[in-house]
Amino acid sequence: MSNQDFRSGRDKGGNSQKTDANGLRAFLAEIRSRHEPSAVTFLCIGTDRSTGDALGPLTGSALSACGFPHVIGTLASPCDASSLEARLAEIPESHVVVAIDACLGQPQSVGSFLVADEPLLPARSVGLSLPPVGNYSVAAVVNAIGPKPYATLQMTSLHHVMAMAGQIASAAAEAFGLAADAGANRAYGWPFI
Repeated sequence: MSNQDFRSGRDKGGNSQKTDANGLRAFLAEIRSRHEPSAVTFLCIGTDRSTGDALGPLTGSALSACGFPHVIGTLASPCDASSLEARLAEIPESHVVVAIDACLGQPQSVGSFLVADEPLLPARSVGLSLPPVGNYSVAAVVNAIGPKPYATLQMTSLHHVMAMAGQIASAAAEAFGLAADAGANRAYGWPFI
Protein backbone atom coordinates (compact mmCIF):
# COMPACT_ATOMS: atom_id res chain seq x y z
CA MET A 1 0.00 0.00 0.00
CA SER A 2 1.26 3.44 -0.82
CA ASN A 3 2.13 5.96 1.88
CA GLN A 4 -0.65 8.14 0.61
CA ASP A 5 -3.26 7.51 -2.01
CA PHE A 6 -3.96 10.97 -3.39
CA ARG A 7 -7.30 10.13 -5.00
CA SER A 8 -8.87 8.38 -2.04
CA GLY A 9 -7.29 10.50 0.66
CA ARG A 10 -6.28 7.57 2.83
CA ASP A 11 -3.05 7.60 4.81
CA LYS A 12 -0.95 4.53 5.55
CA GLY A 13 -2.39 2.53 8.41
CA GLY A 14 -6.01 3.43 7.60
CA ASN A 15 -8.85 1.02 7.12
CA SER A 16 -8.06 0.34 3.45
CA GLN A 17 -6.48 -2.88 2.26
CA LYS A 18 -4.51 -3.45 -0.93
CA THR A 19 -5.86 -6.40 -2.90
CA ASP A 20 -6.05 -8.03 -6.32
CA ALA A 21 -9.12 -8.98 -8.39
CA ASN A 22 -9.81 -12.05 -6.21
CA GLY A 23 -9.72 -9.97 -3.03
CA LEU A 24 -11.94 -7.40 -4.71
CA ARG A 25 -14.50 -10.14 -5.46
CA ALA A 26 -14.44 -11.23 -1.80
CA PHE A 27 -14.82 -7.61 -0.63
CA LEU A 28 -17.86 -7.08 -2.87
CA ALA A 29 -19.35 -10.44 -1.83
CA GLU A 30 -19.12 -9.30 1.79
CA ILE A 31 -21.05 -6.12 0.89
CA ARG A 32 -23.66 -8.28 -0.86
CA SER A 33 -24.00 -10.47 2.24
CA ARG A 34 -24.73 -7.38 4.37
CA HIS A 35 -27.13 -5.51 2.06
CA GLU A 36 -29.98 -6.16 -0.35
CA PRO A 37 -28.79 -5.54 -3.92
CA SER A 38 -31.80 -3.27 -4.54
CA ALA A 39 -30.49 -0.92 -1.81
CA VAL A 40 -26.92 -0.63 -3.15
CA THR A 41 -25.83 2.26 -5.37
CA PHE A 42 -22.51 2.18 -7.20
CA LEU A 43 -21.06 5.69 -7.43
CA CYS A 44 -18.42 5.63 -10.18
CA ILE A 45 -16.41 8.84 -10.06
CA GLY A 46 -14.35 10.27 -12.89
CA THR A 47 -14.41 11.79 -16.34
CA ASP A 48 -14.15 10.43 -19.84
CA ARG A 49 -11.81 13.32 -20.72
CA SER A 50 -8.76 11.80 -19.04
CA THR A 51 -7.58 8.24 -19.66
CA GLY A 52 -6.57 7.60 -16.04
CA ASP A 53 -9.71 9.17 -14.63
CA ALA A 54 -11.98 7.31 -17.08
CA LEU A 55 -11.96 4.28 -14.76
CA GLY A 56 -15.15 5.46 -13.02
CA PRO A 57 -17.29 6.03 -16.12
CA LEU A 58 -15.97 2.85 -17.77
CA THR A 59 -16.80 0.84 -14.65
CA GLY A 60 -20.23 2.47 -14.36
CA SER A 61 -21.07 1.65 -17.98
CA ALA A 62 -19.98 -1.96 -17.48
CA LEU A 63 -21.99 -2.26 -14.24
CA SER A 64 -25.08 -0.89 -15.99
CA ALA A 65 -24.59 -3.38 -18.83
CA CYS A 66 -24.41 -6.19 -16.25
CA GLY A 67 -27.85 -5.21 -15.00
CA PHE A 68 -27.12 -3.31 -11.80
CA PRO A 69 -30.16 -1.07 -11.23
CA HIS A 70 -28.46 1.78 -9.32
CA VAL A 71 -25.33 3.12 -10.99
CA ILE A 72 -24.25 6.75 -11.02
CA GLY A 73 -21.36 7.72 -13.30
CA THR A 74 -21.19 6.19 -16.77
CA LEU A 75 -19.59 7.15 -20.07
CA ALA A 76 -22.88 8.70 -21.20
CA SER A 77 -23.35 10.57 -17.91
CA PRO A 78 -20.09 10.89 -15.92
CA CYS A 79 -19.97 11.85 -12.26
CA ASP A 80 -17.00 14.18 -12.07
CA ALA A 81 -15.82 16.93 -9.73
CA SER A 82 -18.24 19.49 -11.17
CA SER A 83 -21.31 17.26 -10.86
CA LEU A 84 -20.51 15.14 -7.80
CA GLU A 85 -22.55 17.02 -5.22
CA ALA A 86 -25.63 17.17 -7.47
CA ARG A 87 -25.30 13.48 -8.31
CA LEU A 88 -25.04 12.58 -4.61
CA ALA A 89 -28.48 14.18 -4.12
CA GLU A 90 -29.92 11.55 -6.53
CA ILE A 91 -29.08 8.70 -4.14
CA PRO A 92 -31.91 7.64 -1.82
CA GLU A 93 -30.98 8.07 1.85
CA SER A 94 -31.74 4.40 2.50
CA HIS A 95 -29.12 3.22 -0.02
CA VAL A 96 -25.66 1.95 0.75
CA VAL A 97 -23.07 3.55 -1.53
CA VAL A 98 -20.05 1.80 -3.01
CA ALA A 99 -17.76 4.57 -4.27
CA ILE A 100 -15.38 3.66 -7.09
CA ASP A 101 -12.56 5.88 -8.30
CA ALA A 102 -9.11 5.80 -9.87
CA CYS A 103 -6.06 6.66 -7.80
CA LEU A 104 -2.32 7.07 -8.08
CA GLY A 105 0.06 5.15 -5.83
CA GLN A 106 3.51 3.62 -5.47
CA PRO A 107 4.89 1.84 -8.57
CA GLN A 108 4.60 -1.59 -6.92
CA SER A 109 0.87 -0.96 -6.24
CA VAL A 110 -0.12 -0.17 -9.83
CA GLY A 111 -2.77 -2.65 -10.95
CA SER A 112 -4.04 -3.34 -7.45
CA PHE A 113 -7.16 -2.15 -5.65
CA LEU A 114 -7.56 -0.39 -2.30
CA VAL A 115 -10.80 -1.44 -0.64
CA ALA A 116 -12.32 -0.12 2.57
CA ASP A 117 -15.44 0.00 4.70
CA GLU A 118 -15.17 3.78 4.65
CA PRO A 119 -15.64 6.72 2.28
CA LEU A 120 -13.07 8.04 -0.16
CA LEU A 121 -12.12 11.63 -0.92
CA PRO A 122 -12.41 12.18 -4.68
CA ALA A 123 -10.27 14.58 -6.76
CA ARG A 124 -7.63 15.01 -4.10
CA SER A 125 -4.79 14.44 -6.58
CA VAL A 126 -5.82 17.51 -8.55
CA GLY A 127 -6.13 19.69 -5.46
CA LEU A 128 -9.90 19.81 -5.10
CA SER A 129 -11.71 19.54 -1.78
CA LEU A 130 -14.82 17.45 -2.33
CA PRO A 131 -16.95 15.73 0.31
CA PRO A 132 -16.16 12.17 1.38
CA VAL A 133 -18.36 9.71 -0.51
CA GLY A 134 -19.47 6.14 -0.01
CA ASN A 135 -20.12 3.70 2.80
CA TYR A 136 -17.61 1.43 1.05
CA SER A 137 -14.86 2.34 -1.37
CA VAL A 138 -12.83 0.82 -4.17
CA ALA A 139 -9.83 2.78 -5.43
CA ALA A 140 -8.02 1.34 -8.44
CA VAL A 141 -4.32 2.21 -8.58
CA VAL A 142 -4.08 3.05 -12.28
CA ASN A 143 -0.61 4.61 -12.31
CA ALA A 144 2.32 5.66 -10.13
CA ILE A 145 2.18 9.02 -8.41
CA GLY A 146 4.48 11.60 -9.93
CA PRO A 147 5.28 15.29 -9.51
CA LYS A 148 2.33 16.29 -11.72
CA PRO A 149 -0.64 14.06 -10.80
CA TYR A 150 -3.01 15.58 -13.37
CA ALA A 151 -0.52 14.96 -16.19
CA THR A 152 0.07 11.43 -14.93
CA LEU A 153 -3.67 10.69 -15.07
CA GLN A 154 -3.82 12.18 -18.60
CA MET A 155 -1.01 9.89 -19.80
CA THR A 156 -2.21 6.65 -18.18
CA SER A 157 -2.73 3.69 -20.50
CA LEU A 158 -6.38 3.41 -21.56
CA HIS A 159 -5.89 -0.33 -22.08
CA HIS A 160 -4.77 -0.70 -18.46
CA VAL A 161 -7.68 1.41 -17.17
CA MET A 162 -10.22 -0.54 -19.23
CA ALA A 163 -8.83 -3.83 -17.91
CA MET A 164 -9.14 -2.63 -14.31
CA ALA A 165 -12.67 -1.33 -14.91
CA GLY A 166 -13.57 -4.73 -16.37
CA GLN A 167 -12.12 -6.47 -13.31
CA ILE A 168 -14.26 -4.34 -10.99
CA ALA A 169 -17.44 -4.93 -13.01
CA SER A 170 -16.80 -8.68 -13.31
CA ALA A 171 -16.07 -8.98 -9.59
CA ALA A 172 -19.25 -7.08 -8.73
CA ALA A 173 -21.36 -9.11 -11.16
CA GLU A 174 -20.08 -12.36 -9.71
CA ALA A 175 -20.44 -11.19 -6.09
CA PHE A 176 -24.02 -10.01 -6.68
CA GLY A 177 -25.06 -13.06 -8.70
CA LEU A 178 -25.05 -11.40 -12.12
CA ALA A 179 -22.05 -13.34 -13.48
CA ALA A 180 -24.04 -14.93 -16.31
CA ASP A 181 -25.22 -11.53 -17.49
CA ALA A 182 -21.69 -10.13 -17.30
CA GLY A 183 -20.37 -12.94 -19.48
CA ALA A 184 -23.08 -12.40 -22.06
CA ASN A 185 -22.31 -8.69 -22.27
CA ARG A 186 -18.58 -9.31 -22.65
CA ALA A 187 -19.32 -11.29 -25.81
CA TYR A 188 -20.47 -8.06 -27.45
CA GLY A 189 -17.46 -6.00 -26.38
CA TRP A 190 -17.29 -3.01 -24.10
CA PRO A 191 -20.50 -1.12 -23.36
CA PHE A 192 -19.53 2.22 -24.86
CA ILE A 193 -23.07 3.60 -25.03
